[in-house]
Amino acid sequence: MRRIASIWLPYLASDLARRHHPAWTGRPVALIAEEAKRQFVVAPDALAAASGIAPGQTLADARALAGDLAVTAFDPAAVTRALDGIAQWCVRYTPATAPTGDDGAFLDLTGSAPLFGGEATLLMDLVARLARQGFTAQAAVAGTPGAAWALARFAPGMVAASATERAALASLPVEALRLTPETGATLRRLGLDTVGALYDLSRAALARRFGEELCRRLDQALGRVFEPISPLREVPLWRERRDFAEPLLQPEDVAAVLRRLIESLCARLASEELGVRGLECFGFRTDGSTARTGIGTSRPSRDPAHLARLFVEKLSLLDPGEGMDGMVLNPVGIETLAPEQTTLTRDGVQPGDLAALLDRLANRLGTTNVFALAPVESHRPERAQRHVAPNTAARNLRWPDGVRRPLRLFANPEAIEAETESPEEAPLHFTWRHVRHCVHHAEGPERIAAEWWRDAAPAAHETRDYYRVENEDGERFWLYRQGAGETSRWYLHGLFA
Repeated sequence: MRRIASIWLPYLASDLARRHHPAWTGRPVALIAEEAKRQFVVAPDALAAASGIAPGQTLADARALAGDLAVTAFDPAAVTRALDGIAQWCVRYTPATAPTGDDGAFLDLTGSAPLFGGEATLLMDLVARLARQGFTAQAAVAGTPGAAWALARFAPGMVAASATERAALASLPVEALRLTPETGATLRRLGLDTVGALYDLSRAALARRFGEELCRRLDQALGRVFEPISPLREVPLWRERRDFAEPLLQPEDVAAVLRRLIESLCARLASEELGVRGLECFGFRTDGSTARTGIGTSRPSRDPAHLARLFVEKLSLLDPGEGMDGMVLNPVGIETLAPEQTTLTRDGVQPGDLAALLDRLANRLGTTNVFALAPVESHRPERAQRHVAPNTAARNLRWPDGVRRPLRLFANPEAIEAETESPEEAPLHFTWRHVRHCVHHAEGPERIAAEWWRDAAPAAHETRDYYRVENEDGERFWLYRQGAGETSRWYLHGLFA
């Protein structure tokens, strides 16, 4: 049975403002915006609302109602970031979390609640933790997102058992169906004040009078129509989590817990002959922030020592701050990994040794900075290769035989000044980056045809004559002449070892 929790943060914007201004304790707070040189209230807090201040009022009217009103500018981007952060923090309860609207979040608790002592206990823990972070929150659980949303706002703390949504919603106001203000006002004028008043009415009549939106919202809340939620990230099939009775304060303790999480996950994976292509770790701090880091592997792995070693240089990203009271480890890219037979003598390099080296390099330097080259069918040398994963470098690809290319090839050839006895011969001297080189030995030319069908630029229609040249110091260069006759131009394209 599907179980969904909804969180409502009615004063999210003002709660954020209070977190940044502790001196405002006990004072009403209002966030304001300006339009056409007119300042008006966007988000009052609970104290301001109790004084009669409401969204849309001018700042002057609001100050007349509360003389000690604290005011700050409304920042919608900051509110969105905070809501996303809260939804990510809720990963401690379930991997499927998603912000909804601009003041709430959905949590798919299917299968997760028993880990926290049941749904009611989970809700109390969730609301209490948010309160300690300075957020006013209400939450509820039901079998559908629509019902959970309604209960969180109009019956906070309620846990509606599966298939009881109809009874749980009956006495709630029609606004609980997430209707537009205009639709809600029209229903009330007709005497339809509660959700239950809509149950026995003709659906055709409701659709004609209010459109399909009312019927859709009612069906979603009652579970007649499936309503999906879109989690912030892909929901992992396997995960490991730990909650701590006392917050972790030392980085060494965080590292020790991470190792245990990796060992536990690898043991489960081994029983199913599976491996992972990466791991993602979340640490939940007591101040409500979330620490996050991850590693990747070049091939499936379930070696706990190897995976833990990859995290060593990233442990600083799991700084416990003022305390870390929970951690979650999610696998990334689970694949089949059957046991491997290694040689008895361990002579030479084993595949696992190379994979471990590639993993360490990729996690230290970045995955985009560790790669191999594979050939591409192209006349132009700068297009004749592409980046591929290092462990699949040339597994099924062959480089052209008998073709000599420099160890370092410039992505963009650099223009040089060359001195030649005749336009059709290798240069005697050339100047590159303000340094003059005397050519001691030259080989070539190697003529490479143009790819006129790929580029519209006139230069792309010209052939290139390449020369391998060596200066008096033994340095070797790859030069080419583009064009013919007196109008030809010289370029340096690469350096040999």
